[in-house]
Amino acid sequence: MNRRLRAWVVAGAAVALDQATKGLVRHGFAHEGDGCVLIPGLLDLRYVRNTGAAWGMLAGFQWFLVLFALAMLALLIRYRRTLLGESPLRWLVLGLLAGGIVGNLIDRALFRYVTDFIDCHWDASHFPAFNVADASICTGVGLYLLLSWLAERRRKPVATPSTYGP
Repeated sequence: MNRRLRAWVVAGAAVALDQATKGLVRHGFAHEGDGCVLIPGLLDLRYVRNTGAAWGMLAGFQWFLVLFALAMLALLIRYRRTLLGESPLRWLVLGLLAGGIVGNLIDRALFRYVTDFIDCHWDASHFPAFNVADASICTGVGLYLLLSWLAERRRKPVATPSTYGP
């Protein structure tokens, strides 16, 4: 399978898993805030309607969030060949990012909010609820940063003791 096709398969799988899990949450819990404990003191499933972006920022600005997501998707598609150069895992980064963006765009278009449900917490700390699309985007960004850093390290010549003088 060529790299372009692999990216589309990853994106499609991310969207399908994202939409399937969000559908299960919306149909399995009657009201926002309903949920269940998976790992006591660490992980819950909790139905959250997020009208904003991460941590609820820009809540109520759906039009901006939709336009921003569409712009990022367009830029991702436009610069897909230059993103990460010839990295053998470029297809995975592209697929994860595109799938995550589309997964959350579908929610915004259909419901005017994004369904979040993975609720992590420990001690007094509480991480904002997220979903499969969010995890795909974060994994794609993290992988992009790692691959970029590794590529930069390969480009820089390694200093040897003889280069520092007598």
